[in-house]
Amino acid sequence: MPWREVSVMEQRRDFVRLALLDGSNRRELCRRSRISPQTGYKWLERWRAGDEELADRSRRPLSSPGRSSEAVESAVLAVRDAHPAWGARKIEHVLARSGIEPPAVSTIHQILRRHGRIAAEPTSPGKAYDRFERPEPNQLWQMDFKGWVQMADGRRCHPLTVIDDHSRYAPCLKACADQLGATVRGHLEQVFRRYGLPDAIFVDNGTPWGDSGGERWTRFGVWLLKLGIEVVHSRPYHPQSRGKNERFHRTLAAEVFALRRFHDLDQAQRAFDHWRDVYNHERPHEALDQQPPASRYRPSPRAMPDQLPLVEYDTGEIVRTVSTTKGYVSFKGRLWKVPEAFRGERLAIRPSGQDGRYGIYFASHQVAVIDLTVSKSVSHVPEQVSAMSPD
Repeated sequence: MPWREVSVMEQRRDFVRLALLDGSNRRELCRRSRISPQTGYKWLERWRAGDEELADRSRRPLSSPGRSSEAVESAVLAVRDAHPAWGARKIEHVLARSGIEPPAVSTIHQILRRHGRIAAEPTSPGKAYDRFERPEPNQLWQMDFKGWVQMADGRRCHPLTVIDDHSRYAPCLKACADQLGATVRGHLEQVFRRYGLPDAIFVDNGTPWGDSGGERWTRFGVWLLKLGIEVVHSRPYHPQSRGKNERFHRTLAAEVFALRRFHDLDQAQRAFDHWRDVYNHERPHEALDQQPPASRYRPSPRAMPDQLPLVEYDTGEIVRTVSTTKGYVSFKGRLWKVPEAFRGERLAIRPSGQDGRYGIYFASHQVAVIDLTVSKSVSHVPEQVSAMSPD
């Protein structure tokens, strides 16, 4: 499937949104967007002047002095109709943010029920988990595929989601035709050029983050390591550690997929683009004191390089290049197995401190071991499964 080109209007809107965040480096954002600073500031001026070409929805004010209770009730219903999955608490904060003095949450709930917007449903609150949160944006992104959805044209849509752990900001929401590493890499390259590089990405153990044969080292993971991005895997059978992403998936299902059926991937992507903008910049988030994720997000200062960096080793180190056809390196007259993901890569062989034992490293990451005291090579070293719970 060819990559979907982002429209000029979408690029301008995303640039303006990021440029208006406190502390953003507007010159760097201009460079990443491949525009001159003069053009960037022109877009900002148009946005501030209310240029509708930079917005895809009305900025209609919801309040004025002396509004009657009927007007407040109408405002409640207007927010609900625009966002049918939002509850009373979110509507309360949206009204307050718009300049309307909102009624009590219980009153908003009754308004919605009285006008048939909601029905009484039994609730069964689940177990509360102790939450973990990185202290700054871009220190950790959570990435996953939401379960596939059938399109009207018969194809499957695999939503690729990326969430910033600190802010819950979603830099990526893509309608994919498959879950291949090449597909993910193509989308992430676009995301990295727009938002910069995170320090680490938190994933589960499935494809393409993990190998179908049980190995966690993949070509996709090696590509991330070359960019200086740590790959952190969750512990098997612990979905609560990916709670932020799982919660995002439930919200996506409730606010996008539960409300309509999409004809094809292009239509789904258009809906994703619109909803992601609302989610990041308007939708109140309960975990953020009812503020939108953009209130806590800043683009990463680490820019995506134009060329993939090469792994450098110190002078005097024992360096071997893995065959491009088989995952082996030669040392002391014998072949030693390394993960297939490192075919064609340069690896360093370093003494481990024990007689006859060496570690095989990709940069600072140990990927295999050599033990000259045994008659055959040993299996490779898997990636470290993280004991942390980023949620």
